[in-house]
Amino acid sequence: MISIVVISKDEPSLDDTLTDVREQALCLTEPFEIVVVDASEGRLDFVREQHAATVRWIPFQPIPGVHITIPHQRNAGVRAATGDIIVFTDAGCTPAADWLRRLVAPFRGGEQVTCGVTLSAREDAGLYDPEPPAATAGHYLLECSTINLAFRRMAFDAVGGFDEEFAYGSDIDFSWRLNDAGYRILSVPEAVIRHDWGTWRRQLRRSYRYGKARLRLYRKHRQRRRHVLRTDPMVVVYPVFLLGLPLTLVFPLYPALLLIPAWRNRSRGVVKVLVDHLTFGLGVLAELVGR
Repeated sequence: MISIVVISKDEPSLDDTLTDVREQALCLTEPFEIVVVDASEGRLDFVREQHAATVRWIPFQPIPGVHITIPHQRNAGVRAATGDIIVFTDAGCTPAADWLRRLVAPFRGGEQVTCGVTLSAREDAGLYDPEPPAATAGHYLLECSTINLAFRRMAFDAVGGFDEEFAYGSDIDFSWRLNDAGYRILSVPEAVIRHDWGTWRRQLRRSYRYGKARLRLYRKHRQRRRHVLRTDPMVVVYPVFLLGLPLTLVFPLYPALLLIPAWRNRSRGVVKVLVDHLTFGLGVLAELVGR
């Protein structure tokens, strides 16, 4: 049994996602189920009614004092699912042709966790579109998000599911703990979904929250701090650069240090990438100060 779990909150685009997912699931040779964990408090009942015959709908009750319930919904989805293989995607995602079959195919060869590629739904490359070698076939990932992920239930149980102390970053924490427990995350670049990441302002808010979450991750996973400059330099480089901005009064060319990441990201939109990374750095600093 394959359980496709979709989490949602006030996203009418869930309707299209469920239609696409069901069409692909019908092409599987394995039995399947589709489970929605919805935190919309009835505001998406029109979507639920349209898919009542094919989707098991789990209304997610608000948690007092908790605004972001992503890890809670994911845990609830796995608990409600009956399949041995769990597939995650989100409301608003549009799977490419043959996405689902490609994502679960490696399980027949003994893989325990697989991760597809998520691309921007817009024509221009998104800030979160992957770069090589992350999208190389046969490559094992050190971390991944849960927007396009599949795993065996035993892997989920082995690490205790998602840490509900995280508002953002629970997906990275989950993948780090999978790796630490000996589960390899296979990259499946041919399993593609597209997602609209929203407006530029929304992406900046997300970058700020990602920065805050990243510092929280390193507080929890202390053993990873030793390699942070090699594996995750953004967490250090951009906060340090922001702290050093007063040096511009003495060294006017100090901001020219940004020319290095600007050159490296010239194909992805220099201004967008730099603003995104600096906002990420602000998030790291905010979490550091706010501790």
